[in-house]
Amino acid sequence: MVTLTIDHKPVTVAQGTTILEAAKLAGIPIPSLCYLKDINEIGACRVCVVELEGKEKLIPACNNLVEEGMVIYTNSPKVRETRRINVELLLSQHDCHCATCVRSGNCNLQTIANDLGIISIPYKKEVPDFRWNVGFPLIRDIGKCIKCMRCVQICDKVQGMNIWDVANTGSRTTVDISFNRRIKDSDCTLCGQCITHCPVGALRERNDTAKAFEALADPEKITIVQIAPAVRAAWGESLGISREFATVKRLVSALRRIGFDYIFDTDFSADLTIMEEANEFLQKLQNKDQNTWPMFTSCCPGWVRFLKSQYPDMVPQLSTAKSPQQMFGAIAKSYYAQLLNVDPSKIYCVSIMPCLAKKQECDLPTMNSAGAGQDVDLVLTTREIDRMIRAEHIIPSELQEEEFDTPLGIGTGAGVIFGATGGVMEAALRTAYYLVTGQNPSPDAFQQVRGMDGWKEATFDISGTLVRVAVVSGLGNTRKLIRAIRRNKVQYDFVEIMACPGGCSGGGGQPIHDGLEFAGERANKLYGLDRVSTLRFSHENPSIIKVYDEYLEHPLSHRAHELLHTDHTAWDMPMAPIMDQEEEEDNYS
Repeated sequence: MVTLTIDHKPVTVAQGTTILEAAKLAGIPIPSLCYLKDINEIGACRVCVVELEGKEKLIPACNNLVEEGMVIYTNSPKVRETRRINVELLLSQHDCHCATCVRSGNCNLQTIANDLGIISIPYKKEVPDFRWNVGFPLIRDIGKCIKCMRCVQICDKVQGMNIWDVANTGSRTTVDISFNRRIKDSDCTLCGQCITHCPVGALRERNDTAKAFEALADPEKITIVQIAPAVRAAWGESLGISREFATVKRLVSALRRIGFDYIFDTDFSADLTIMEEANEFLQKLQNKDQNTWPMFTSCCPGWVRFLKSQYPDMVPQLSTAKSPQQMFGAIAKSYYAQLLNVDPSKIYCVSIMPCLAKKQECDLPTMNSAGAGQDVDLVLTTREIDRMIRAEHIIPSELQEEEFDTPLGIGTGAGVIFGATGGVMEAALRTAYYLVTGQNPSPDAFQQVRGMDGWKEATFDISGTLVRVAVVSGLGNTRKLIRAIRRNKVQYDFVEIMACPGGCSGGGGQPIHDGLEFAGERANKLYGLDRVSTLRFSHENPSIIKVYDEYLEHPLSHRAHELLHTDHTAWDMPMAPIMDQEEEEDNYS
């Protein structure tokens, strides 16, 4: 242990602790912009500088370790003056139009500038021009970039994609797409982790709220909205209401007040996905020698983009089942249009998703199975629907709970846990066990695949057949898994992969809390909802039983294949710019 003094307060912490962490433990906040623990500790912003007694120059608190007897001042006149100058210099190259920024009110730079009392900038303003493909789901505004390098580090160290890189030199230094590419020509998976880890508004999702309001105002359109499982665990975070109060039924109430005609639950189509995917897996298992293993889940479009760009030869191992979002759209514009007795082309299908990649997924040329245009017309992130709630002057704390519409509003606990890493695997195994044995297992029989570990594996006995499974979240972990599979170091039958760490709960479209990760807490909320659900098996969902009886006939039927399955090779994805070094070594060995 090391004892030091911070702002006249004795502090004892473990050796190896940074000054920033020691101060935080002592209840003394030190502002910072670029710091991300274990990811970005480069001291680039110089906002966390502190004064060390006996040393003339100020030092960054984020990457200097405590030493016995240190005397630190975190807010001395010298520190305040230096910090103020550093922030003013950042603002001199920053688009300060906060009123039109999606991060206004949730921006570290804005908060620090306000706390420092900065109301004018004494330096010449030099803000770079905003040039970007605004049709792409991910938007970067160079005029707001503070060059903190967080996006570079999160993409390199956690996701292993190396999409961002430093460009130019000197005062012109900025962040841009690596290898001088344009974003649409890059192998970006649209995981959105760069957005959720940006301290300002330099990175954001394409704003589609205006399109949603336009559709709602069109009397010729029947607006149908679906709510993804992970959204219910997060939508209240940026609206000032607790996770316990912000139930999905209160979100239903908000969406009715906004004006949507029918409000449904993606849990329904998550259950539908399980019926198709579990049957597909068992069918392949019965013909094991004729298939390449493992079979991969296909729910996450970020993961699909990753596999297509990094390891395209493995694409045939993806389940052909569409994601729950796309299954819902296909059913809404076919089966449900038939129930309503309306022209499917009048239906405007909106998704509320915790994800950026879903915006790209709905636009794929293969996602129009119902024959009425794109099956899903528009995707809104959790952040966007929160903005719409504020725009409609809805007071979240006064919302009463309201029920989903039926029949596409009925879901099970198995559908709910899709939003957590391991949830798809667990839901699929529950139903696979039933399909093989004719009996339900304990709902918690497969909980070994739960948890926030980036790579989990387990083996389960299903009526005498050992099924080897793995669950991975985060693309850096995914690459490690794929390498291990390709080297025959591991063997699995079924693998669930989610692009975002923690799964959809930690998705790139979820509310942003700078420096904090809430994927685990959100996942626990989803598991809690599963635990108290009266229905915990996808095959027991009465609406799923009904849609097969009345329309789809049975899982993997001809109609089910037409509406609920897809050809992953029928669209192109930009390839990775260079061959993975280890793969290259394999080719030459």
